[in-house]
Amino acid sequence: MKAKELRELTDEELRQKLSDLKEELFQLRFQHAQKAEVKSHMFKMIKKDIARILTILRERELQGSETK
Repeated sequence: MKAKELRELTDEELRQKLSDLKEELFQLRFQHAQKAEVKSHMFKMIKKDIARILTILRERELQGSETK
Protein backbone atom coordinates (compact mmCIF):
# COMPACT_ATOMS: atom_id res chain seq x y z
CA MET A 1 0.00 0.00 0.00
CA LYS A 2 1.03 3.55 -0.54
CA ALA A 3 1.66 5.84 2.43
CA LYS A 4 -0.98 8.24 1.11
CA GLU A 5 -3.61 5.49 1.28
CA LEU A 6 -2.53 4.51 4.78
CA ARG A 7 -2.69 8.09 6.07
CA GLU A 8 -6.40 8.18 5.18
CA LEU A 9 -7.13 5.34 7.63
CA THR A 10 -7.92 5.83 11.30
CA ASP A 11 -5.55 4.68 14.04
CA GLU A 12 -7.75 1.68 14.80
CA GLU A 13 -7.83 0.65 11.13
CA LEU A 14 -4.05 1.00 10.96
CA ARG A 15 -3.59 -1.19 14.02
CA GLN A 16 -5.90 -3.82 12.52
CA LYS A 17 -4.00 -3.71 9.22
CA LEU A 18 -0.72 -4.01 11.14
CA SER A 19 -2.01 -7.09 12.93
CA ASP A 20 -3.14 -8.62 9.64
CA LEU A 21 0.23 -7.96 7.99
CA LYS A 22 2.13 -9.48 10.90
CA GLU A 23 -0.06 -12.59 10.67
CA GLU A 24 0.53 -12.77 6.91
CA LEU A 25 4.29 -12.46 7.42
CA PHE A 26 4.15 -15.27 9.98
CA GLN A 27 2.25 -17.47 7.52
CA LEU A 28 4.79 -16.75 4.78
CA ARG A 29 7.67 -17.67 7.07
CA PHE A 30 5.87 -20.83 8.08
CA GLN A 31 5.28 -21.82 4.43
CA HIS A 32 8.90 -21.06 3.61
CA ALA A 33 10.08 -23.28 6.47
CA GLN A 34 7.84 -26.05 5.15
CA LYS A 35 9.66 -25.78 1.80
CA ALA A 36 6.45 -24.69 0.09
CA GLU A 37 6.66 -22.48 -2.96
CA VAL A 38 6.63 -18.89 -1.74
CA LYS A 39 7.04 -15.67 -3.69
CA SER A 40 10.13 -14.26 -2.03
CA HIS A 41 9.34 -10.66 -2.97
CA MET A 42 6.31 -10.83 -0.67
CA PHE A 43 8.59 -10.79 2.40
CA LYS A 44 10.02 -7.44 1.38
CA MET A 45 6.64 -5.95 0.47
CA ILE A 46 5.01 -6.94 3.74
CA LYS A 47 7.93 -5.72 5.84
CA LYS A 48 7.83 -2.35 4.08
CA ASP A 49 4.09 -2.04 4.65
CA ILE A 50 4.57 -2.84 8.34
CA ALA A 51 7.28 -0.17 8.57
CA ARG A 52 5.05 2.38 6.83
CA ILE A 53 2.20 1.75 9.25
CA LEU A 54 4.47 1.96 12.29
CA THR A 55 5.94 5.22 10.98
CA ILE A 56 2.51 6.78 10.45
CA LEU A 57 1.35 5.71 13.91
CA ARG A 58 4.49 7.18 15.46
CA GLU A 59 4.05 10.45 13.53
CA ARG A 60 0.51 10.76 14.83
CA GLU A 61 1.65 9.98 18.37
CA LEU A 62 4.30 12.70 18.21
CA GLN A 63 1.91 15.14 16.57
CA GLY A 64 -0.56 14.60 19.38
CA SER A 65 2.04 15.24 22.09
CA GLU A 66 3.22 18.47 20.43
CA THR A 67 -0.24 20.01 20.60
CA LYS A 68 -0.48 19.49 24.37
